[in-house]
Amino acid sequence: MDPVVILILVAAVVVVFLVASTVRVVPQARRYNIERFGRFRRTLQPGLNFVLPVADRINTKLDVREQVYSSEPKPVITEDNLVVNIDTVLYYQVTDPRAAAYEVADYLQAIDQLTVTTLRNVIGSMDLEGTLTSREEINARLRTVLDDATGKWGIRVNRVEIKAIDPPQTIKEAMEKQMRAERDKRAAILHAEGERQAKILTAEGTKQKDILEAQGTQQAMTLRADGEAKAVERVFQAVHRNNADPKVLAYKYLETLPHLAASDNNTFWVIPGELTEAVRTVTTAFGDQSEMGLPQAAQAGKAGAAAAHGTSDAGGGGGAERTAESALPQDAAAAVDEAARQAAATVNDAKAEAQAAASTTRVPGRGPSAQRVNGGGSSGD
Repeated sequence: MDPVVILILVAAVVVVFLVASTVRVVPQARRYNIERFGRFRRTLQPGLNFVLPVADRINTKLDVREQVYSSEPKPVITEDNLVVNIDTVLYYQVTDPRAAAYEVADYLQAIDQLTVTTLRNVIGSMDLEGTLTSREEINARLRTVLDDATGKWGIRVNRVEIKAIDPPQTIKEAMEKQMRAERDKRAAILHAEGERQAKILTAEGTKQKDILEAQGTQQAMTLRADGEAKAVERVFQAVHRNNADPKVLAYKYLETLPHLAASDNNTFWVIPGELTEAVRTVTTAFGDQSEMGLPQAAQAGKAGAAAAHGTSDAGGGGGAERTAESALPQDAAAAVDEAARQAAATVNDAKAEAQAAASTTRVPGRGPSAQRVNGGGSSGD
């Protein structure tokens, strides 16, 4: 082969190599740190870049997009001496490629260790319950500490989240029992509250029912009493308007006596003291009727004697008059005795229905009435 051709080929290869070493294409969201003879020169931006061949070289290639880093569970001791394992999720972004490459050897490891120490400081001042219920506070304090520490490393911590807090198994069981007891307590309280409300509503309903029933009974009794009062008033007015004779009232009184013992619950029966007066009134009534008929009978006897014999002396007329007088009071006495016997029979029937006594009680007022009637008869004789 001709040496000239060989030189041309070598020169072409060298040119291609030099061109390839000079041109650098950086993708979007990437940053390249360039060193010249071992010293940081500049950071290549996305796009087409030119460097000196052999003199410049790429030291680090960094991704400036937001990154997510999930750490392994780390044991942390709480204020009440309980060991819990905490997982964290870190969202960060490279803002200064030079500082991220030259200020810290491994920024991910540095951030992880800083997160663990900060968690121990924060959670060490809280008990287990506060740790479980204060995630937002822990996240804010972590972010503040990490952002301040990683700023000089060219890293910006956007967000720190606690992914999980795992207490020991015994603590989990105790917490489950506590939560179960709390739920049972709330259920019992709600059940008791429901029963209380139900009893209150039932009592209010019963109260309203009793009030309405009492009001209805009161109105019914009032209306019934008003009706009875009007009936009594009307009867009273009718009696006084018609000017009833005391004889009729005494007779109605005797008719009312059997109704006094009509109830089955009566175990004894009291004879009113007015019975004697009533019998006496009836007796007087019959006596008055006899006396009213006496003059008429005497006049009739006198007229018959005058028609038969013409004239007669005073002695004969006096005998006929005495005969009429002796006959009529005997009829009145018989009527009074009959009324007294009926009253006594009525009283005895009432006593028998009430089952008050085995022996027959003598009706008051009969003796004096009979004596008075007998006395009138003897005087007439």
